[in-house]
Amino acid sequence: MNRRAFLSLSAFTPFAHLLPAYGKAPAVDRELKADLVVIGAGVGGVACALAAARNGLKVILTEEHDWIGGQLTSQAVPPDEHPWIEERGSTKTYRAFRNKVRDYYKRNFTFTEDAAKNPLLNPGNGSVSKLCHEPRVALAVLLEMLAPHITAGRVKLIQPFVPTRVGVDRETIVWVVGNPRGRRQLLLSAPYYVDATETGDLLALGKVEHVTGAESNRDTKEPHAPDLARPNNHQAFTVCFAMDHEPDKDNTIEEPTWYKQWRDYVPKMTPAWPGNLLSWEMSDPIALKPRAVAFDPTGPVAKGLNLWTYRRIVAKDNFDGVRDVCLVNWPQNDYWLGNLYGNGRDAMAHQADARVLSECLFYWMQTEAPHPGGKKQGWKGLRLRGDVCGTEDGDGLAMAPYIRESRRIKAMFTVTENHVGVDARAKKLGQKPGEFTAEKFADSVGTGSYRIDLHPSSGGDNYIDVSSLPFQIPLGALIPERVENLLPACKNIGTTHITNGCYRLHPVEWSIGEAVGELIAFCTAKKKVPRQVRKDAKLLADFQAQLTKAGSDLDWPENIAKTVR
Repeated sequence: MNRRAFLSLSAFTPFAHLLPAYGKAPAVDRELKADLVVIGAGVGGVACALAAARNGLKVILTEEHDWIGGQLTSQAVPPDEHPWIEERGSTKTYRAFRNKVRDYYKRNFTFTEDAAKNPLLNPGNGSVSKLCHEPRVALAVLLEMLAPHITAGRVKLIQPFVPTRVGVDRETIVWVVGNPRGRRQLLLSAPYYVDATETGDLLALGKVEHVTGAESNRDTKEPHAPDLARPNNHQAFTVCFAMDHEPDKDNTIEEPTWYKQWRDYVPKMTPAWPGNLLSWEMSDPIALKPRAVAFDPTGPVAKGLNLWTYRRIVAKDNFDGVRDVCLVNWPQNDYWLGNLYGNGRDAMAHQADARVLSECLFYWMQTEAPHPGGKKQGWKGLRLRGDVCGTEDGDGLAMAPYIRESRRIKAMFTVTENHVGVDARAKKLGQKPGEFTAEKFADSVGTGSYRIDLHPSSGGDNYIDVSSLPFQIPLGALIPERVENLLPACKNIGTTHITNGCYRLHPVEWSIGEAVGELIAFCTAKKKVPRQVRKDAKLLADFQAQLTKAGSDLDWPENIAKTVR
């Protein structure tokens, strides 16, 4: 079915969205049908399923790992958020998730007196977020939010599930085949599909037009884009882990494979990295000059950032009878020696090497890492907390790598640095920071805010960390330029290598997923396809009204909108 035929049917046939899929399906062990298939139950995938289900759609939601929740759970990354997150700049459902996290602790833990009085409890008191919490708590809350829809039959959760093939008929996805537990072939079919995988897997399998890595300055006109496109230049990924400290015990693990190589490794970066990767000196992300940090699990440090408290997810000062638990997602275990997709079997090898790097970092901290003042080395009492990450029977690290950059759709509209970057917009508008906002998008479907934060990359680039403005999520960035019935709901939307750096965080991904779920419900009810909604002023206004009613913030107050991040 070509695009013209698809659009005609959508416009004039009341039940076009229920038409049988074209294209011959492969022989499989089982087939399941729904109104919507969401591949990937990370932050965006879960938000998408919740939005579609509350609008009455039947959803199949799949997940590769044993835990749903992506960044929040299997990747073990506390939420990176903006300073206004308690009141605005997200969705009502995301704020409900945050409230439920706090409520989980209130129902299941014994607080200290001060913590019990704090309505905005930060379980870990980590400095990176106002809500640093354990991955297992996020998992419990997400399952609780899905529970009524699963019981009612509106959501069917399938895990683990890895997509292996995608059926395509011109501009339409017609089926997805994958291997759930037991390696039986399962075919999933629906009028709409959502790619909420962490690396845009359906885009590659379905031959949906997409980009990877860094676009050229010639293509995007971005100040920080390279002269030539570098599709294999991806942001570093990280295998996170949790640990606590037992000061009177020796928990030293066996020396990991390749420890000496990683201990002596000096990154080759442009601009240059200041020395060894396993060190308390690193590149300052903004100034790109040497920056000294500290580490002490026993108490405050005299000067600078204490990495122990940076991403701490359990603070002993908040609870009775517990130790601090620190989540390690630091420059010292960023892996940039290869990519996780687009390179065949090498991807598996790089993921394995990244796990070894994290083990080596942990061992280095136990045995050789200098104490503040430099008089002692190592903390033998550090203990890997695989139980926190659900991997106590494995290597004790996070189930999945924290992935910062995905394949990205070639979209109807692409957000560039010139739309959201402070310096880029100041130059474009001839105004001073504080006098202007990010580009206003008439088709906004959500909001977000974060610095343009790119970690060192596999192409040898050091940090790119520049100021941005609170931004909107344009509908055009969610619609592929050609394919009609597949939408993105993760880090695979129409951004660039540069702007992905501020659109990749937890609350933004949630807002993207929720907007996509609402969009599919809207299109199903109106018998339209997504690009028609964007092109028709009345349909767009009606859809935005639906989003607003559901609790999505579509714009920023003017005083916040001009705030430089």
